[in-house]
Amino acid sequence: MALQIGIIGLPNVGKSTLFNALTRTRGAQAANYPFCTIEPNVGIVEVPDERLQALAALVHPEKIIPAAIEFVDIAGLVRGASKGEGLGNKFLAAIREVDALCEVVRLFPGSDVIHVEGSVDPKRDRETVEIELILSDIEALEKRLEKARNAARTGDKEKQKEVIVLDKFLNTLKAGQLASAITLHPEEESIARQFCLLTRKPILYAANVAEEQLHTVSTHEARSQLNLPDAAQVITISAKIEEDLQDLAPEEAQAFLAELSVTSSGLSQLIQAAYAALGYQTFFTAGPKEVRAWNIHRGWTAPQAAGVIHTDFEKGFIRAETIAYHDYITLGGELKAKEAGKMRSEGKEYVVQDGDVMHFRFNV
Repeated sequence: MALQIGIIGLPNVGKSTLFNALTRTRGAQAANYPFCTIEPNVGIVEVPDERLQALAALVHPEKIIPAAIEFVDIAGLVRGASKGEGLGNKFLAAIREVDALCEVVRLFPGSDVIHVEGSVDPKRDRETVEIELILSDIEALEKRLEKARNAARTGDKEKQKEVIVLDKFLNTLKAGQLASAITLHPEEESIARQFCLLTRKPILYAANVAEEQLHTVSTHEARSQLNLPDAAQVITISAKIEEDLQDLAPEEAQAFLAELSVTSSGLSQLIQAAYAALGYQTFFTAGPKEVRAWNIHRGWTAPQAAGVIHTDFEKGFIRAETIAYHDYITLGGELKAKEAGKMRSEGKEYVVQDGDVMHFRFNV
């Protein structure tokens, strides 16, 4: 199942333009893993990874399959969405379903594109969207807290613990902070997952600039205009340029970028930032039929990684024959890596490393 990133923001900030650009992206391996539209507002996009092509150059597989993430174009939120304004309840429900958020904020000027608030103010716009998420979470938690308190009074120990966590979140949210600002210990984390909070989802910010701003608005400047801490993931991107690029042949696109003095499209940065925001990494399988990249959470063990391919692999896991990506490429493939003693037999406790090339042994 693909990871889902919800594209959110106020109306007319460039969300759909960005989505259109993302979902028309084609990589070298697109013939083997085509972009697929599930619904008009959901598209699967491959994660750019040069390592995949390097592996394929050694293996010569029939197919090359990249890792993928889904982008969901969620209609614009407006002030009062948490109270149902502008079909807000429907949009907030859509946001609750995704794994992470890409918040598009308008930095480009221009009176030809009407701003819902009447003027361009990145800090205000970001805060407007996030306040609606906060208000929606507060409403959901207050309902839950009332039920939890009633159960806690009867001596229910689990509900007593839940009340403590709920109070932590509500105090933070009512102070105007996102729930992601809270650090929890493992037991509290387990409780918090049940809440499905909008403001606990990872957020990356797409600062949407005009063509002439590409060289004047740095990531640092965009972060400053959005009034975000240094740790926030911010990508400066021109959604209109990215959309225009998709209508050009590869050679024309490169020439267009050269004219703009831009070395590469900003979409790759955005897709990779989205992948990182989810806390994911990649492992590979490589054989004559296919070379494939797989999504897994950082910190997952070999059996968990095997389960991504098929549940039977995890249930009957015996071992994982593993070669580090660098060794696989440097030594010239699986056979030579094995001869050099670089193929390792890893057991159930092995924590998969980014780029591992793996072959699983299992028995069911």
